[in-house]
Amino acid sequence: MRIATFNILHGRSPADDRVDVERLAAAVKTLDADVLGLQEVDRDQPRSMGADLTAVAAEAMGAVDSQFVAALAGTPGGTWMAATGDEQPGSASYGIALLSRYPVVSWRVVRLPALRTRVPVWFRGTPRPKMVGDEPRVAVAAVLEGPSGQFTVANTHLSFIPGWNALQLSKLVRSLTGTPEPLVLMGDLNTERGQAVRVSGMQPLATARTFPLETPTRQLDHVLARGPITATGPAEAVRLPLSDHRALVVPVRVGSDQA
Repeated sequence: MRIATFNILHGRSPADDRVDVERLAAAVKTLDADVLGLQEVDRDQPRSMGADLTAVAAEAMGAVDSQFVAALAGTPGGTWMAATGDEQPGSASYGIALLSRYPVVSWRVVRLPALRTRVPVWFRGTPRPKMVGDEPRVAVAAVLEGPSGQFTVANTHLSFIPGWNALQLSKLVRSLTGTPEPLVLMGDLNTERGQAVRVSGMQPLATARTFPLETPTRQLDHVLARGPITATGPAEAVRLPLSDHRALVVPVRVGSDQA
């Protein structure tokens, strides 16, 4: 089984600053993932030609089940508000998606604590902190019917603000208590491997630098696990012709299933 996580930058390529849904579809096919978590996903946004990027990816990978969950309703950088799940069909939204070649038994959405004020954050290469705000964050989890029985996969995109992303990760892990194991938690956690493992209490299945795209120096994207699941080979940070992140892919074995 191949598990992958990819922050798609709403399908945009830094090389030409365009969103091309055919390019996104080709990238997803390249990953050949059985379970795929996507972050920074558009639906009905003008900047991505009104496309449903989850549907594009689902068709490309041959997913039998998929779910888009909006974090924002409206246009990022313009007029938007926190999504509630009750948005009207056809309204512009932005969030995350989970896609699977295995049938989904049940879905669950977890809305994570929102930072309601601006805070100072130090960015690399800047002489002083910058006052920044954050956007709403969300996670989606699914119980899948895999070849060796049920297991749970969750996907999220956490805050870039240090400390706050740790709080969100801790809350998310607690909210998943009692879900069928093995449990896989993946996504753009906006934190390095050591903190992701320490805060989550989970084991890393994939170690590879994923950001920035050209010459990655950090691993912000992770695949963490709890229960009887192991990596059967090294993870790969795949450079694709879109996004400012590399996709993270790892082959795994669940229970007695052969990868």
